[in-house]
Amino acid sequence: MKHYVSIFLKRLAALLEFFIALMLSIGIILLTLRMAVSLINIPDLNVWPNYDDLLETCFNLTIGVELIRMMYYHTPNTVFEVLLFAVARQIIIDHSSIWGNLIGVCAIAVLFATRKYLFCEFDVSDEIIFRATTKAKAVTKILGVDIPYEEAETLSDVFLRKCEEFGVEVGVGACIYFNDCGLRAAKMHDEKISRIEVIRSIH
Repeated sequence: MKHYVSIFLKRLAALLEFFIALMLSIGIILLTLRMAVSLINIPDLNVWPNYDDLLETCFNLTIGVELIRMMYYHTPNTVFEVLLFAVARQIIIDHSSIWGNLIGVCAIAVLFATRKYLFCEFDVSDEIIFRATTKAKAVTKILGVDIPYEEAETLSDVFLRKCEEFGVEVGVGACIYFNDCGLRAAKMHDEKISRIEVIRSIH
């Protein structure tokens, strides 16, 4: 039951994020239209938008777009892009001092180094453990994954059938993979699989 509550809360959070992203999208579209209509004012530096206003607004809208992507994809790369645009905006828009610009450039260098050396595939996956007797049909509906099952098969049935098909030795840690998910034997009792971990991509 705890797993089902956890899955429900995750789906609720995803729906709320989708709603917030939708509202942000509508706001960005309206602001973009407002800016497009106001472009005729650019020759007059005393009226919005002058060049500085235009540059700042474009950066803000771009960061908003990246925020929408971050809420939808949930990957380290989208977080990286939001931070990169935010730092770049600060360097280009804020003409404070050479030292502030230097710190901003160093921050961008740190971001690129972090993406190159510290990002890993484990950041973009989600693991949930089920009883081996759980129906595969129920798991596919709950998680929205594509586990190839036959009617009335349990996770254990699917796992053992695929292990035999792929020549995988059954034991704790044994894994089989499908298009958008994988199954791993998480626990065994009396030489039978009692828990199976479903690993799914969250790209």
